[in-house]
Amino acid sequence: MAKKLLIVCALLALISTSLFAQYDMKAPLPMDPNVRIGKLANGLTYYIRHNAEPKERASFYIIQNVGAILENDDQDGLAHFLEHMAFNGTKHFPGRKGITNMLEKHGVEFGRNVNAYTAQDETVYNISEVPTTNPDLLDTCLLVLHDWSHYLLLVDEEIDGERGVISEEWRTRRTPSFRIRAQIMPVLLKDSKYAKRDVIGNLDIIKNFKYQTLRDYYHKWYRPDLQAIAVVGDFDVDQMEKKVKELFSKIPTPVNPAVREEFTVNPHDDIYFVCATDKEVTQSSVSVYIKYPSTPKEEKNHEYLKNSILQSFYNTMLGQRVSELLQKGNPPFINAQAGFGGGIVRGWSTYMISATAKPNEEAAALEAIYRENERVKKFGFTESELERAKTNMLVGLESAYKQKDKTTSEDYIGEMQSNFLVGEPIVDFDYYYNFAKAIIPTITVDEVSALAKKHLNRKNMVIVAQGPSEGVKHITKEEAIAVLDKVESSNLEPYKDQVTEASLINEDLKGSKIIATKKLPQFDAEEWTLENGAKVVFRKADYEKDQVQVSSYSKGGTSLYGIDKLASAQVTDQFIGAYGLGDYDAMTLRKLLTGKQAQAGVSIGGLSESVGGASTPNDFETLMQLIYLRFEKPRFDKEVHNTLMQRNYAAIENSANNPQKIMQDSVSMIMSNYSPRTLLFGKEFLDKVSIEQIEEIYRDRIKDISDFTFFIVGNIDAETVKPLVEKYLGSVKSYNRKENWVDNKVRGPKGRTEKVIELDLTTPKATVITSFSKEMKTSIHDNLCLNILRGVLDQRYMTNIREKEGGTYGVSVQPGSSKEPYESYSMSMSFDCDPDKAEHLKSLIYAEIDKLMKEGPTQEEIDKVTTILKKNNEQSKPHNAYWMSAIQTYYLRGIDVTDPKNFDDIIDKITTKDVKKFTQKLFKGADVVDMIFQPKSK
Repeated sequence: MAKKLLIVCALLALISTSLFAQYDMKAPLPMDPNVRIGKLANGLTYYIRHNAEPKERASFYIIQNVGAILENDDQDGLAHFLEHMAFNGTKHFPGRKGITNMLEKHGVEFGRNVNAYTAQDETVYNISEVPTTNPDLLDTCLLVLHDWSHYLLLVDEEIDGERGVISEEWRTRRTPSFRIRAQIMPVLLKDSKYAKRDVIGNLDIIKNFKYQTLRDYYHKWYRPDLQAIAVVGDFDVDQMEKKVKELFSKIPTPVNPAVREEFTVNPHDDIYFVCATDKEVTQSSVSVYIKYPSTPKEEKNHEYLKNSILQSFYNTMLGQRVSELLQKGNPPFINAQAGFGGGIVRGWSTYMISATAKPNEEAAALEAIYRENERVKKFGFTESELERAKTNMLVGLESAYKQKDKTTSEDYIGEMQSNFLVGEPIVDFDYYYNFAKAIIPTITVDEVSALAKKHLNRKNMVIVAQGPSEGVKHITKEEAIAVLDKVESSNLEPYKDQVTEASLINEDLKGSKIIATKKLPQFDAEEWTLENGAKVVFRKADYEKDQVQVSSYSKGGTSLYGIDKLASAQVTDQFIGAYGLGDYDAMTLRKLLTGKQAQAGVSIGGLSESVGGASTPNDFETLMQLIYLRFEKPRFDKEVHNTLMQRNYAAIENSANNPQKIMQDSVSMIMSNYSPRTLLFGKEFLDKVSIEQIEEIYRDRIKDISDFTFFIVGNIDAETVKPLVEKYLGSVKSYNRKENWVDNKVRGPKGRTEKVIELDLTTPKATVITSFSKEMKTSIHDNLCLNILRGVLDQRYMTNIREKEGGTYGVSVQPGSSKEPYESYSMSMSFDCDPDKAEHLKSLIYAEIDKLMKEGPTQEEIDKVTTILKKNNEQSKPHNAYWMSAIQTYYLRGIDVTDPKNFDDIIDKITTKDVKKFTQKLFKGADVVDMIFQPKSK
């Protein structure tokens, strides 16, 4: 196979050389002709494009080329604060919920469809997936962008009302990783303003700034010459452009505007070093960052496009070498990565080398990962590595080309945003496709290898060690530099690529015929029964043009195993993929699948198991081969298993005292009423895992195809699928077992359970979790009532706990519905807050439930939620995944979700009384678990 691959690529290279010659590498890239770009007299830029994915939807963005980097010291955090205020009253949409109330009436949901973010250099607002069937709604969305551009009200009372919300967001964001980052940035970005602005800002300023300070930032920086409007969707572009011009031209041109300064990072010859620690961090790591200037706007030409392909090849090949290290013996690190990491701040990119180390072994981890980078620098990559990377990229490119009509509006807007902010080219995919096809075969291994020599040096180098502040010893700057010196002066051997020529399956397969066919007209599908007892349900679906999905179902899962084997059962599906398949280890298998877009795996859940995967239509036979091997030729590699175990033991060594781990484990134990079947991941868990048990469990679960029902959905004809199903699934052995899952009687605690658990926290923060559950019959009607109730509670908690109280950044409301092993409904609410306010805010959770039980929701609340549910349901239909899910639901639950009587006819008739009645049914007599995790008393 390898010789054939090299010959084919050589021929492609000859053909492509003449095609490549057509491109002037220094010439600018042509703008995508499908994008309408313009600039108004007031300086505002607009981007408009038609796109029908999703159909009858449009997305509206305003991109502001301003962010936290432009704040004065007394404004630290106010760029982000201003982003919040954009939702709290504008000229045409006054009041705290003026915008969101209006949009949610049309199914455009706050959070999911309406949102914003602030970064150091930009602030971006979006209204996404807006129905285009209502022209007035499109006009209204433009008016929202218009107000976000220049007409925020910034009312004193609303500013004060938001201080609490952002203070709680500040608290929520104070995670261990945030605190580590705060120690790293002043060194990584030394003497740069980027090191001083973390976006969320200074808590004292957030609580106490003067109103005018916020307004000063707003009037100085929110202006049309620093803004772009991007509108993409299923509409008439000419009409949309006319509307944009007419509306946004009215925004006044700024007079004597402040210069929008571009900030940078200072280059340095010395190696910088920082050791960042935190008592809540559980793992140690060591990283090397090598900074280099990003390509300037004016040089983002054809050469720039080619260089991005070179870097992609580089990262892929180096990543595969690192993966090999992780599969062998006793790897010197838990995990590692290296390569080009993209932009670190505007104008600067990084080459990054990083390893997650075993405790007290940071030097060994750094040496091992740095050695692989140095090996590339000295000897480069091999021809066979590059040819595999080329083949896979070309195959992926073909697949992307076939599915280009599935590019979402958000993806297109992402390109527009990058173009406006940093001058990234917007290239038509057809142009990129032809360019890449021409240039990839001409790329040489020397070109890719040269990137290491160019970037792997000590200029602008920063070494970062990080990990727990207690119980471990971290590498020092001197020790780290000594490691680099040692590797650079060592006698390294070139990498040897083991190339294998082989077939996935070497024996003849007898197969078995389809003996019965059943039509499923409601799904435009068929059910086939094979001689060996396997059932296959097939539906052709071409919503995604280059995709075929396969799933399956068999009852049993981990429920069939006692506690002595449960740990192994729970990790079997996670470990099995690393072992390889058939006669080949994982790395060899990856090489054999070069040029194939097919992958298959197994899943073993609590009550069932599944074998499935996905492929392109062209590689469907390969997918069937892999599924056959998953049944008949699984691989169990002792060396790989031991390697995985060592990495897992190392990863959990310092986790026992981690507050987040304690919280997660506590919730698991309490919610299962301390069931012995609730196993907590840790040393005791890993001690119970063995490869012998994993093999026994796997061979028992992934066995007997007569007990499996397969589902195949994708852009492939039945006449192509049938013989492949007969050959491969038909060759899997049958034992005619009729298995079922076992109800091990794991239930939550009965009645009311209250827990207050103290944690050793760095940032004072309480986490409140309240869960209601009840064993009760489930129905389609009640399932919809549950989702409506969730939406109503979401709105009310947003209003009363986040906005009126300023008590939390947000309340998470999670509904639950279970059919097996017993029927039940549940509703859980959780949020972070100031520990002193936890009890009061928790009382508001109960207050809203009590109120809904007594009064029910309003019709306006019901209308908002049902409109959102109907919009999202309709939007999901033109996708292969919808039909896969629909058919599976029909077979597993007996419900046809495509039938209007099971959705539209019910949801349109649900009344406020129905939701009130369901609320009473769920919450009256429900089992309640009430938990507060709070800081230890000083």
